[in-house]
Amino acid sequence: MQIKTVPITPNNPRAIHKVELLQRRWLSPNAFEIELTRPHGWAFKPGQTICFLHESMERYYSLLSTPEDPTLRLCVYHIPQGSFSPVLAEAEVGAQFKVRGPHGYFTFTRSERAPVFVATGTGIAPFVSMGRSGITDFILLHEVEFVEDLYYQDLFRKIASSYVPCLLKASGTDPLPQGAFCGDAAGYLKQNLLPASYDFYLCGERDMTREVTLLADEYFPGSYVFKEVFF
Repeated sequence: MQIKTVPITPNNPRAIHKVELLQRRWLSPNAFEIELTRPHGWAFKPGQTICFLHESMERYYSLLSTPEDPTLRLCVYHIPQGSFSPVLAEAEVGAQFKVRGPHGYFTFTRSERAPVFVATGTGIAPFVSMGRSGITDFILLHEVEFVEDLYYQDLFRKIASSYVPCLLKASGTDPLPQGAFCGDAAGYLKQNLLPASYDFYLCGERDMTREVTLLADEYFPGSYVFKEVFF
């Protein structure tokens, strides 16, 4: 197994731009999508992030948009007692923010190895950008607590070779989504992924990225691991 990153800087990531909130759409009680104006000439690659500058805070969010979209979209997990997500959750249309970017090296490169995408919660965002940009034929696992947290599943059921919702707290009364696995992503991979070398792309909580990285090393020799960790 090899862990590899490749720096990508399509434009100056240190430049500060002003963006305006165009709309907000709630995806679940805990997450929402926002749409922002896009700075003129601002370029990025699917999988990269944007950084908000607010008072003394800096907050990074992966882009949902494609490089060709006229606006920028983000998926935000709402923490009611948090220091910044409530600002985005309560801001009125027309509110302006300062941003910087793009940032990050979490971008997709096709190889002879089959790609396996693994996300927790809103870590699905960079894979949305990749999928909307034309990347297909990948295995995608989305690890969440509840069915309501399976954002963008309609997209992935159309373009992924295999889409697996991994439910940590599946209700005994609600029907399970098609292809669902009751357990975490590492557990599914250990039980169901055929022995081979893969390109693992991991985005989300540290525990998941650590467990899948160790799993790749032990069970899938010759694999590469690319990861974006949420803190």
